[in-house]
Amino acid sequence: MTLVELLPILMFFALAFFIFTGYPVAFVLAGVGLAFGFIGWGLDVFTLGRFPLIPLRIFGGTMENLVLVAIPMFIFMGTMLEKSGVAEDLLHTLQILTRRLPGGLAFSVTLMGTILAATTGIIGASVVLMTLMALPVMLQRDYYVPLATGTIAASGTLGILIPPSIMLVIMADLLSVPVGTLFLGAVVPGLMLSVFYLVYILGISLAKPRLAPPLPDHIGPDSPAELLFMVFKTFIPPVFLIVLVLGSIFAGFATPTEAAGVGAAGATLLALFNRRLNWATFKDVCERSALTGGMLFGIFVGATCFSFVFKMLKGDQTIVHFVEALGVGPWGVLIVLMAVIFVLGFFFDWIEITLIVLPVFAPIIQLLDFGDHVSGAAYMVPWFAILVAVNLQTSFLTPPFGFALFYMKGVAPPQVRIQQIYQGIIPFVALQVIGLGLIMAFPEIALWLPRVLLD
Repeated sequence: MTLVELLPILMFFALAFFIFTGYPVAFVLAGVGLAFGFIGWGLDVFTLGRFPLIPLRIFGGTMENLVLVAIPMFIFMGTMLEKSGVAEDLLHTLQILTRRLPGGLAFSVTLMGTILAATTGIIGASVVLMTLMALPVMLQRDYYVPLATGTIAASGTLGILIPPSIMLVIMADLLSVPVGTLFLGAVVPGLMLSVFYLVYILGISLAKPRLAPPLPDHIGPDSPAELLFMVFKTFIPPVFLIVLVLGSIFAGFATPTEAAGVGAAGATLLALFNRRLNWATFKDVCERSALTGGMLFGIFVGATCFSFVFKMLKGDQTIVHFVEALGVGPWGVLIVLMAVIFVLGFFFDWIEITLIVLPVFAPIIQLLDFGDHVSGAAYMVPWFAILVAVNLQTSFLTPPFGFALFYMKGVAPPQVRIQQIYQGIIPFVALQVIGLGLIMAFPEIALWLPRVLLD
C-alpha cells in the first residue's frame, strides 16, 4: 500500500495514541482531523478549498439538527431526579417490595437501574448514584462484593440502551433514521438484558444464599396502608413520568425534543412535590447539565471534523476493500464488525466509537445480503444500530477503560478493591454477549415492536 492509501489507517492510530495521553477527546478528534488534512494537502489528496467546508458541515449539519436539542433536556431530567432525592426514595421502596425474594436487595438495584435507564441516559450519574446509595447497604448486609459491584455496574449501564437513551438520539442523527424507530427497537432488548440480570441474581442467590443474604423483616413500614402510601408517593410518580415521556414519543403525540422538555419539566415538578427543590439544587442541576451537554457537543464538533477528513482521504473505501478481501460472507462480515466494536470498547468511550465507526460501518451493512433474515430493507440499518447499541453497553464494563468501573471505584468504600469490581462484571458482560447473539440470530427481538407500532 502507498502512503496515501495508509493515511486513513494512520489516522486511527494517531487518534488512539493521543486519546491515551488524556488530552480532551474533542480537541484530539479535531486536531487529528486537521493535522491529517494538512498532511493530505502536502500529498495532493486534500485540497485547501476543503478546509472551509468543515465549519459549514459542523454548523450547517450537526449544530442545526433540532433532534439534538433533546440531549441537554434529557440530561437535565436525569440530573434533577438524582439531585432531588427521587431516585433514592425509589430505591428504598424497591428494597422493601423485594425483600422476601432471594437476593432481594440485588433485585431492587437491578429494577432501580432499569427505571433510571428509562428516565435518563447518563451512565455516570446512574452508576455513581446507585453506588453511593446501594453499595454500602449491600456490604452492610454481607453481600458478596463482586456480586454487589457487578449488579450495580451492569444495571447502571442499561441507560445507554433503554430509551430515552442519548446514544440512540445520536445514532438516529448519524444514520438518518427516525429516533422513534430506534427507541422502539431498543425497548425489548433493554428489558431482555434486565431480565437476564434478574434471572442470574435469582439463580446465584438460590444456589449460594450466603452470597446474597435477605433483608431483615423489621425493615420497612409496619402496616399495608403505610406500604401502599410509600408506593404511591415514591414509585408511581417516576413510573408515570416514564410513561408520559416514552408514551408520547411512541404514540406520535410528541417529537423526542418535545418529550424531553416534558420530562425535564416533570422531573422538576417531582422534586418540588417532594420538597427537595431549592435554588442551590436547581443551580447545581443547571450547571451539571450545561457542562455535560457542552462536553457532548464539543465531541460532536471534533468528530465531524475527523470524519470529514477521513472520508475525503477515502478511509471508508479502505475499510470496504478490507472487508471485501476477507471473503467471509455477510454473516462473517457482521461478526467481524461486532468483534471490532467490542474490542474498541475496551479502550474507547461509546461516543467516540459511535461518532467515528458507525458512519463507516453502516454503508457496509447496507451492501450485505442476509436474505429473508431481516425482512424489509428499511429495517436493516435500525437492526444494525440496535446491535451496536447492545455491543457498546459492554464498553462501560470492560477493563482497562470501562468508565462505569472507574465511576464506581471513585465513590465506593475504601475496602472495595478494583479487582473485585473487575471480577463482578464478568458474568454480566457474558450475559450481554448472549443477548447480542440472540438479537443477531432473531432480529425480531429488536424489530417486532417498531413493525407493530409503525407499519
